[in-house]
Amino acid sequence: MPVNILYAATPGKWETYQPTLKKALQATGLNFDLRNEFDPEAVDYIVYASNSPLQDFTPYKNLKAVLNLWAGVEGIVGNKSLTVPLARMVDTGMTSGMVEWVTGHTLRHHLGMDRHILAKPGEWYPVAPPLAKNRRVTVLGLGALGSACATTLASLGFNVAGWSRSAKSMPGVTCHHGPEGLKEALAHGEITILLMPNTPETENTLNAETIAMLPRGAIILNPGRGPLIDDAALLSALDTGQVGHATLDVFRVEPLPADHAYWTHPKVTVTPHIASETRPDTASEVIAENIRRGESGEPFLHLVDRSRGY
Repeated sequence: MPVNILYAATPGKWETYQPTLKKALQATGLNFDLRNEFDPEAVDYIVYASNSPLQDFTPYKNLKAVLNLWAGVEGIVGNKSLTVPLARMVDTGMTSGMVEWVTGHTLRHHLGMDRHILAKPGEWYPVAPPLAKNRRVTVLGLGALGSACATTLASLGFNVAGWSRSAKSMPGVTCHHGPEGLKEALAHGEITILLMPNTPETENTLNAETIAMLPRGAIILNPGRGPLIDDAALLSALDTGQVGHATLDVFRVEPLPADHAYWTHPKVTVTPHIASETRPDTASEVIAENIRRGESGEPFLHLVDRSRGY
């Protein structure tokens, strides 16, 4: 009997994912049937994204696991009809994309590139930036993406601190955890990067109180989740100079509405949720490996802890 795999992810992407999923599944040696329509009771695995029309998993009586195509699972983790294992997406393409975006924008602000790129004729600023070892960078969130970014920045010589809810350790990064550790991490962050999941506990992690803990003139990079930041508090801090610049890739409403204050604020850079995109080829390999594991009785990779929400 074949393993029945339902693609119920991003609408309109079936034509993109079908060939890459098929190729990755063939490489596992599994006998499989991959479709975007199935009798629910025949389905073994669902390749999923939360913008799918499929929101009720009750009819899928023989379902073994749901394999998310996105790193974020906030759109599905609370679904009461889902009772089988849920795996989030962690893949090399997504990680590489995030590391490149974060590294690029960190270097932009560290080197003061805007001053020279936007200089008018005759404006001459012969002031060299500090070396990376003298620039304090903080990464809030040390999951797969945050850890990769923190270690990459440390390898470039930056003085990197990281923060996570529970204790972690990694070479070249000073790791903090818990409420007191957050204060220390924020005080360190001349450049502060947000890479936490979107949960009720992480919403408004950067608010008026915590933004005040940053060094004056700090740079904020948010390629994580929009709700991590209290927008009104950030705009106020930008106006007072407590925050020197914010480069934002994610927002509470996307696309960011044309009348939002971020678009016209001189100290804000908006990028359109491009920091880390799921790449069909590498994502398909992760999906195929998890299905192989499920059929072999091995533990699934990247399982979501429902109690934590990620």
